[in-house]
Amino acid sequence: MAQDDWVVKQLQKIDAAGTTAAATVMDRPIVVTLQKGAKTGELRRVPLMRVEHEGSYAAVASKGGAPKDPVWYNNLIAHPDIEVMDGTQTHPVRARLLDPESEEYGLWWARSVEAYPEYAKYQEKTSRKIPVFVLEPR
Repeated sequence: MAQDDWVVKQLQKIDAAGTTAAATVMDRPIVVTLQKGAKTGELRRVPLMRVEHEGSYAAVASKGGAPKDPVWYNNLIAHPDIEVMDGTQTHPVRARLLDPESEEYGLWWARSVEAYPEYAKYQEKTSRKIPVFVLEPR
């Protein structure tokens, strides 16, 4: 499956500049995750909104409020050890899916909406509780 054109353009800008600061979404910063495909095991680069707190990051599986999770959700479930590029730095992290009923989920959801307010609108568009992973240093 080919990545959307806008994602390809974002990654090209980042590659050319050597930093994630070269691309934004709605003037908000992003990070790039390097993940293994759940089925193929092939490496995939996935840009995500930058939601960082004390060295950990949130990965919000919103898919714009679509009824299904993004494909990368399954990648993190199958292969939680990934890398995050933030600016010019790359960090090894482990993805941990948060319990949507937990206090921790509420904290990370609030941080995510603060970083990218569109997430609140996406949640209104879907009946599923949008999954949130915490990407913790390993």
